Amino acid sequence: MTDVNASTKRVLITAIRQTTYPDLMAKYENAITDACSVEEGQQWISEDGNCPEGLCPSAWESMKPFVERLSLGEGDFFDGWMKNPHSAMISCNDGFRPFSFYLETIENPVAEDK
Repeated sequence: MTDVNASTKRVLITAIRQTTYPDLMAKYENAITDACSVEEGQQWISEDGNCPEGLCPSAWESMKPFVERLSLGEGDFFDGWMKNPHSAMISCNDGFRPFSFYLETIENPVAEDK
């Protein structure tokens, strides 16, 4: 029997940059503390297309379909959008302080013979 997960790829998720819109915050947002704990350069690895531990649930909802497809070896989203066809640049859905995340497949480690 073949292990279905043996063919899935791991996906590296890297927090690239956060943008903030203070004018929109002042006009529409209630005062909030600790709205986002993600930091630039922070990384997570998705195994089998699953949400990595510690990743913001809201950010995950934005990137989930892309991570799942990348983990299955798919890519080339929107007919050549990315230079690396096995990657995507996705932003979280926070309209006041969106974070951009770079998603890319990485090689699974080869199991050692015992």
